[in-house]
Amino acid sequence: MTSDTPSWGRRRFVQGLALGGAALGLGLSPRQLLARQGQTGAAELSGTDFHLTLDSASVNFTGRNRPATLVNGSLPAPTLRWREGDTVTLKVTNRLPETSSIHWHGLLLPFQMDGVPGLSFDGIPAGETFTYRFPVKQSGTYWYHSHSGFQEQSGLYGAIVIDPAEPEPHPVDRDYVMVLSDWSDEPPRHLYATLKKLSHYYNFHERTVFDTLRDFREKGVAQTLKDRHMWNTMRMSQSDLADVTGYTYTYLLNGQGPKGNWTGLFKPGERVRLRFINASAMTFFDIRIPGLDMTVVAMDGQPVKPVRFHECRLGVAETLDVIVTPEKRQAFTVFAQSIDRSGFARGTLTPDPTLRAEVPAMDKPPLLGHTEMGMGAMAGMDHGAMNHDGMNHEGMNQAGINHGGPGHAGMDHGAMHGGASDSPVPLASVAGNPDLAPRASATEHLDSEYGPGVDMRAMAPAALLDDPGIGLRERSWKVLTYADLETAGGAPDSSHPDREIVLHLTGNMERYMWSFNGIKFADAVPLELYHGERARITLVNDTMMTHPIHLHGLWSDLELGDGRLLRKHTITVKPGEKLSYLVRADAPGRWAYHCHLLYHMQAGMFREVRVVEAAAPGHGGGHPGHHHGGHH
Repeated sequence: MTSDTPSWGRRRFVQGLALGGAALGLGLSPRQLLARQGQTGAAELSGTDFHLTLDSASVNFTGRNRPATLVNGSLPAPTLRWREGDTVTLKVTNRLPETSSIHWHGLLLPFQMDGVPGLSFDGIPAGETFTYRFPVKQSGTYWYHSHSGFQEQSGLYGAIVIDPAEPEPHPVDRDYVMVLSDWSDEPPRHLYATLKKLSHYYNFHERTVFDTLRDFREKGVAQTLKDRHMWNTMRMSQSDLADVTGYTYTYLLNGQGPKGNWTGLFKPGERVRLRFINASAMTFFDIRIPGLDMTVVAMDGQPVKPVRFHECRLGVAETLDVIVTPEKRQAFTVFAQSIDRSGFARGTLTPDPTLRAEVPAMDKPPLLGHTEMGMGAMAGMDHGAMNHDGMNHEGMNQAGINHGGPGHAGMDHGAMHGGASDSPVPLASVAGNPDLAPRASATEHLDSEYGPGVDMRAMAPAALLDDPGIGLRERSWKVLTYADLETAGGAPDSSHPDREIVLHLTGNMERYMWSFNGIKFADAVPLELYHGERARITLVNDTMMTHPIHLHGLWSDLELGDGRLLRKHTITVKPGEKLSYLVRADAPGRWAYHCHLLYHMQAGMFREVRVVEAAAPGHGGGHPGHHHGGHH
């Protein structure tokens, strides 16, 4: 066993010292950290000129010193506070031994400043300094992170808060940044190599013989054996909600593990803004504050119509601004458990540093079901050919998932759900790009979606915007969903597309291969959008995993129905889901487009999007200069 390989003698999902890497980097005591109200524990830097230094140092979250990637000596990186309308200059010096980068997640800027090596620039070589300079065109809560190798997993991430040029529509008494992340003592490259060799290595919620005996009692022997056979045939696990779990992860809030208990102060009756940022590499967090309602006022930095709720699932790379008003002189636990219930991050809101609140018990791990298999829309299909178990064994293999060849028998080409149109806008010329190949419907599968890199295809994906998601559907309290939200002030742009593009999220979990349309990044052709056009992108998730999809440099306006749009930079797509969003291609250049699960991106679920000058009139789907309502 090498020195880089941790000993697996015990599980460490609730471990963490009182101080995280931020405190080690800054030399702060717990009381000093508490006194820095509104901070993550890292410094807050404000103004227009910044110098950031990337370096490595040891941190200790589990009782062991391990190497981390730090910015100005802290984890998370310093919070950057800007003002809308200013131009910021950031000199980034790389003291790491390898090429590095910083990507400004969700920001509208010239593509050369986007920070993706190989697309926007060459990266920052070891020992050199790169100067980012761009105007700040927006306000709200965003974040920044490395786009080089696995540096994001090892600590290179931090918050961005941009104050609006106009008066804040939701004034508050206190303002806290809440950076959620996942830390592993394992070197990230070793972790990724482990997933490639054995994709379920970190899943300790596999079904046991005791689960089988319980199912015998509850469902009967025949049905239990039939269910087991189905999952075994698919070579999938019902408990496979997360690739990387609390077996190796310690979950952090503002750089502190659960035992560290980040603490924010308030006075009873004050309005407190919490800026949640999911800066994790691989973890979806379910966030709630027992005894305290939250009101959402912004998502992904963009203002939304306020909605009161009790719990939400925050996807990787998403941000959510909420306001809470604690009336009583008591402490409240901010509780964020991972989607697979293998661990949690937590902190405390309190009027008194000596007060603590009870930490809720984690939920029982949920199990994947028919919705996650892409059977959500089965009600609209022909059940005549189905056996009593609800599965069409003629046209598809188990659970509405086609594992066969490119024959499409058993598909319902008329079953269209969600934002996709029944009569898609004609596509532009395919021009050798399989991503633009025409489909009879969003549920039709291209030839590229059959092969060793794709182990399943959802036959009846459904509109699930109002679905809280697995593990949250049975809640007795309000769980926030995309369907609850709408960009404040109405639709920010036209709801009529010039062109439609359908992309399937595909993968082979056993081989740990991930892709769009069955084509990994190394084999893909760049996806071209015409400058100024309004494109509708329909995503169909053919996998059993949840994917946060991020398009750099351009807004993604999620279609909610009835002309309502939700402006975002990262859109979470649940298993078996089909959704659509509109993109205004108003920023020329080369942009990254990928799943924000770090190891999925590394394994191939990545595309280059090029915004190019419009083709001549008559090209493919018509001249993209016709905007059907223009850009607001």
